[in-house]
Amino acid sequence: MHIHILGICGTFMGGLALLARERGFTVSGSDANVYPPMSDQLADAGIEVMEGYLAEHLQPAPDMVVMGNAMTRGNAAVEYVLNQGLPYISGPQWLAENILANRWVLAVAGTHGKTTTSSMLAWILQYAGMQPGFLIGGVPGNFGQSAAMGNTPFFVIEADEYDTAFFDKRSKFVHYHPRTLVINNLEFDHADIFADLAAIQTQFHHLIRTVPSEGLVITPHAIHAIEHTLQRGCWTPRQTIDGESADWQLHDVAADGHGFTVQYKQQTGRIDWTLLGRHNVNNALAAIAAAHHVGVTVEHACEALNQFNGVKRRLELRGECRGIKVYDDFAHHPTAIATTLQGLRANIGQQRLIAVLEPRSNTMKMGVHEQTLAASLQNADQVILYQDPQLSWSLDSIQQQLGDTSVLHRQIDDVVAQLARQSKTGDHIVVMSNGGFGGIHQKILDALAND
Repeated sequence: MHIHILGICGTFMGGLALLARERGFTVSGSDANVYPPMSDQLADAGIEVMEGYLAEHLQPAPDMVVMGNAMTRGNAAVEYVLNQGLPYISGPQWLAENILANRWVLAVAGTHGKTTTSSMLAWILQYAGMQPGFLIGGVPGNFGQSAAMGNTPFFVIEADEYDTAFFDKRSKFVHYHPRTLVINNLEFDHADIFADLAAIQTQFHHLIRTVPSEGLVITPHAIHAIEHTLQRGCWTPRQTIDGESADWQLHDVAADGHGFTVQYKQQTGRIDWTLLGRHNVNNALAAIAAAHHVGVTVEHACEALNQFNGVKRRLELRGECRGIKVYDDFAHHPTAIATTLQGLRANIGQQRLIAVLEPRSNTMKMGVHEQTLAASLQNADQVILYQDPQLSWSLDSIQQQLGDTSVLHRQIDDVVAQLARQSKTGDHIVVMSNGGFGGIHQKILDALAND
């Protein structure tokens, strides 16, 4: 059977393509933006990727067209599919019917930390010999790819609240029917499709309705937005993490998150790893709790995480030149920005921390976080803001709030030039964007080498 995927280079749709290929489907796809790392993964899997959305890409007609949620009416390929009456389906529904059916789905949902937590969970199960399948919106270092079928009923999925398709405005995750559900946190995001936090809570309520009564829901302890959502109905046992009266406890947590002890009832385990930040400590605790639901002991899960290699683009060290370290980080919400910088600050002490920010997410582009963005950057010694031409509001107000510790540039080359000119041995440069940022990471490293 031949499927053609529209929007194949997105992290979710690209992972879906890899799973389909592994299942024996003939897979091709189209996308407007073809670039690594997903393009490399697809090429390695022998999947043909065509640039642009042309009707010719669908000739001869595939057996099924799988629509990514970036597809809209007016897109040439979409209009061709509809006019020709070609069979089509959303990515999440195709996944549910062809990959997730009859599997024990472990889903990780929430505003932040989904990619890292699901990567941790998949690795814990792999380390325990459980050979899980997984689909993750990033590339876990322990696997080197974002998706795999696995060889057992267990399947780990990053469960996104973004909408499913132009013809299905439910959140993606309502299709997954998890037996084990993690909700890491719950804040307002995706302002392009949700009017307010209440609208997001409704989608999470719908997700909770799909979890069986013999399953498990894992949440942080006493988070108002989550508690308020659960009050609308929860028919599944629940465990809580990280709080004085929570089921899962943390002890002896290092300031930078490098080490901590996990306790659940009489079980304990110790983690000493390379990841930074209290947010990653909480991510680990959620992953351990989820793995425990399918039979992995706390001690064994901690052993696994002591060998966890992180995820690409999550405070990933891209290189070091002249004693200056350059990191790539996906953080694009004030909470995630703040926790990432807090963790690195606790680790590096008084060494200089430079944050380079491109507000690129749809919510950022709409200016929703304008009032909280400056505060999230307070742990940086210097902030360089990049004003993309497509940004609909001015970053001048953020620069003014930050004062002399910040500068605003409108050209990527100007950002690179300033860093090359002012950076010195011992500095840590964190580039924060959920896009490619014009390949700025390598440009910075090259400029430092040539300066």
